[in-house]
Amino acid sequence: MQLKLVSPTGSDSGTVEAADTVFGRDYNESLIHQLVVSYQANGRSGTRKQKSRGDVHHSTKKPWRQKGTGRARAGMTSSPIWRGGGRAFPASPKDNFKQKINRKMYRAGVCSILSQLAREERLVVTDSLNVTTPKTKEFASQLKAMGLDHSVLVITDELSENMHLASRNLPTVLCVEAKDADPVALVRFDKIVITKPALEKVQEMLA
Repeated sequence: MQLKLVSPTGSDSGTVEAADTVFGRDYNESLIHQLVVSYQANGRSGTRKQKSRGDVHHSTKKPWRQKGTGRARAGMTSSPIWRGGGRAFPASPKDNFKQKINRKMYRAGVCSILSQLAREERLVVTDSLNVTTPKTKEFASQLKAMGLDHSVLVITDELSENMHLASRNLPTVLCVEAKDADPVALVRFDKIVITKPALEKVQEMLA
């Protein structure tokens, strides 16, 4: 599989050879959907809390007698069918949203995403990204010179402090190391730029 190689100055430097086992997979939409949904679900935290009928403030006194009133039987005002009562199935911070994905499925799904990005020419390779100063303007100019005007995911082998500081004020740019490139980020960004050393790491992890 041949991937487009772009220099940091923006000139076309030809192509670079990539493994077909990683960048030559068929597009598997159902697997990618399952992968993205599970990744987002596993990132959820228990931040919701609703009151059950045992948590609401109420009296245990029977509202009215059982028979003879013509109204429905009622034992407590905390009943879920009453206004101000507790929820029948309340959300709890202990709720578990985790979805298990096998390692082989995860690797196959990421490979399918990378292969589709390569086919759509949304994935480019560069020799290196040298960020000598933590200046956002200089880093943005470098990306623009490479033709990366839209939302960009930068995958590098080692995230330097200068690159982190220079990119964190760019709302449409995210810089991560090869080991931290997740399926949601790969799908979300318009363009993916990866350095040669990071490309070798990705192929080694997914081979």
